[in-house]
Amino acid sequence: MAVDPRLAAARALGAVLAGKASLGSALPAQLDKVEPRDRGLTQELAFGTARWQPRLALLAGKLLQKPFKAADTDLEALLLVGLYQLLYTRIPAHAAIGETVGCVDRLKKSSAKGLINAVLRRAQREGEALLAELERDPAARTAHPRWLQKALKAHWPADWEAICAANNSHPPLTLRVNRRHGSRDDYLAELAAAGIAARACPFSVDGVQLAVPCDVTALPGFAEGRVSVQDEAAQLAADLLELKPGLRVLDACCAPGGKTCHLLEAEPTLAVTAVDLEESRLVRVRENLARLQLDARLVAADARAVGEWWDGKPFQRILLDAPCSATGVIRRHPDIKLTRQQGDIAALAALQGELLDALWPTLEVGGVLLYATCSSLPTENTEVIAAFLARTPGARELDIPGPFGVKQPHGRQLLAQVDGHDGFYYAKLIKIAAAPARAQGAVTG
Repeated sequence: MAVDPRLAAARALGAVLAGKASLGSALPAQLDKVEPRDRGLTQELAFGTARWQPRLALLAGKLLQKPFKAADTDLEALLLVGLYQLLYTRIPAHAAIGETVGCVDRLKKSSAKGLINAVLRRAQREGEALLAELERDPAARTAHPRWLQKALKAHWPADWEAICAANNSHPPLTLRVNRRHGSRDDYLAELAAAGIAARACPFSVDGVQLAVPCDVTALPGFAEGRVSVQDEAAQLAADLLELKPGLRVLDACCAPGGKTCHLLEAEPTLAVTAVDLEESRLVRVRENLARLQLDARLVAADARAVGEWWDGKPFQRILLDAPCSATGVIRRHPDIKLTRQQGDIAALAALQGELLDALWPTLEVGGVLLYATCSSLPTENTEVIAAFLARTPGARELDIPGPFGVKQPHGRQLLAQVDGHDGFYYAKLIKIAAAPARAQGAVTG
């Protein structure tokens, strides 16, 4: 028997709340259990509840006499899904309450039906008034975990509320036109002829943003590799690297391969080595390369363990798309609000520094390294680059001029934009000298 979409969404969200999974890993298995016609609703309930969870959780705290026990994250998730339906969807209240309460039996916790029913009915009566009270709390108003709301306010005092609003918006569907198969203008004309409204992105020369998202497999030329899905901010990497024919290029931390493919679309003669931590993460990279009929050397390895994968021949270009908090792409992955913790940021900054230190020796003198993250936090961005430059005498920063983003002490930050690009960061470094050779021993005389 097919699973109710509310139950499927709650089970996926419950795994996230319990710290056992992300929505990206938990939701697909649940989508397989619902009727095909209900998959869109299931996805909307899971993602929407995660998007507004910081606000919904505070509301639930006002409605409950005591918080849920750790063993009842499934009930907590189901209640949040119910609250989301009441406050953020057009689902009739009687259906939202009745169907949600009906899911309690499937959790084998029938004794909680009365509680869930009472809380949802009170939310129906008092929810708007209680939310109005919560508006005084910036964490509730912005629907961001308190640590992140405070960090954004501290780093971006003039922009933090706009960043939060962008994080809470639905992301646009942005495409990258494959310049090997025609111009962006030609593709825009083809979309117009097909009745698909779209516009050119302002910063990426290959970017096209659709007015309304659609099934990408229905787009003209998608199966033939003429177009791919990629946010505009991520598309800037290829041209920032100033590619030339025949260069040896390293794409470190490459999955899912969007930038790997864009490099080769921009300059097909590149010799690209693409590294990521696990073989499973390279599956999508292979699929993307195959659809676009491109070729790169793929390596499953820790990029820091250079001795395990590098052949000793220097690279002329390195793209380091470093692991990060992903706070610039929350609108695409709203469960980041639930899975990311304040203590993660310093650990990620340390990892980013380790990657820079490990990969720098593989870059030839005169070569360029482009450091990128999808984080909005300077701790992972300009501060990481400042520390690296301070300890690396042979490294110099190259300027990244506008018109996009905000110039930082080091690099350039793009902040997430409603109906525009994601949050992203770039810094561009050139190697002016090799590291000095280590002394072989003291000279005496």
